[in-house]
Amino acid sequence: MQYHFKIHKDVNMFWAECIELPGCFTQADNRKELLINMQEALSLYIEEDVDSKDLAPLPKKIKSAKNIVKVSLEPQVAFAFLVRYWRFKYGLTQRQAARKMGFEKIYSYQRLETRRCNPSLKTISMIKKVYPEFSLDLAITI
Repeated sequence: MQYHFKIHKDVNMFWAECIELPGCFTQADNRKELLINMQEALSLYIEEDVDSKDLAPLPKKIKSAKNIVKVSLEPQVAFAFLVRYWRFKYGLTQRQAARKMGFEKIYSYQRLETRRCNPSLKTISMIKKVYPEFSLDLAITI
């Protein structure tokens, strides 16, 4: 999953803002450091607290430009975000989603919404049945 950052250069520093995520900014002394900081800022922005009702938008298709770069979200973060994103879009609680996927315990579902998850193909198949729009390709795009 890739978001777009617009890079700005001031006299002594670089700074960048994520086009799709209002309030997602970072800065650095050089461009190399800025690229690292953009990925960290993106991950921190997307990894919402479990109890949060906020939901970041999906990335947009944006035309390439000299000062716009694509920044990849870590696949584990992207996967967890997409599971949460589609649960919110379907208006389900974690308990309801767990039941629909056939999990006996809610904890098994909750792990899917954290970067600690390592889902099996069976679990990915259950996710696709409950959330047909879920895109594994989007989660692992780098």
